[in-house]
Amino acid sequence: MLSMKSVDPVQLTLNSRFSFKCYKSIGCFTKCCSNIDILLTPYDIIRLKKKLGLSSGEFLDRHVLIEIDEKTSHPFVFLKMNEDAGRSCPFVSPEGCTIYSDRPANCRYYPLGQASLKKMDENINVAVTEEFYFFVKEEHCLGYKEDVEWTVKSWREDQGVDIYDDMNRGWKEILFRRNLPGCELDEKKQKAFYMACYDVDRFRRFVFESRFLETFDIDKALLDKISGDELELMKFGFEYTKYILGIEETLKKK
Repeated sequence: MLSMKSVDPVQLTLNSRFSFKCYKSIGCFTKCCSNIDILLTPYDIIRLKKKLGLSSGEFLDRHVLIEIDEKTSHPFVFLKMNEDAGRSCPFVSPEGCTIYSDRPANCRYYPLGQASLKKMDENINVAVTEEFYFFVKEEHCLGYKEDVEWTVKSWREDQGVDIYDDMNRGWKEILFRRNLPGCELDEKKQKAFYMACYDVDRFRRFVFESRFLETFDIDKALLDKISGDELELMKFGFEYTKYILGIEETLKKK
């Protein structure tokens, strides 16, 4: 996981300014791509499995490690690093990132980090999700010494993170759940979470080739969308996960 020693404990806004530049001839080039744990999001997996020409199941089998979070019992997946001394990324070469156009959200944000918190909006008396940003300042990183100036907003636009945030928002809502005493997720629910959030090809088979549609009342318009659009199916997976975890009554039985 990201060492908190590298996190600047200052909450940033979209208008916060900083200087940074990364390029091939900089002395620290690709050092940020080793000895690190890269959390993969559902949308990351869809982008990467397409880039590599794999099914979601094949990608997960070959390229991820699973970790069960103690506070939530949720399964999280991390990119499996090479088994060398520096734990280097399998997709980084001396020339740079070989999957750059489809690199994970955490890589896109660097040297920024993004976090979300849920707070009560007193004006409407409803809990809302607030996203904020912070700097990741690792000792080896020389990019901060460059004179190219950004705002958080312009960096996000340049790195193309908007679609990643939009696509993963439903998944992040699930992550606010915490274990109540004696209410940790059992293995069956963990496996369902893993399938619905990460293994989109298997989830498709579950929805369309099992008794799922005999059990749940799914609107035809929604059914048409999830049958023809992998991203809509991914979002539907988030709704199914909320249902099975008891977070929200997102589905109705027949």
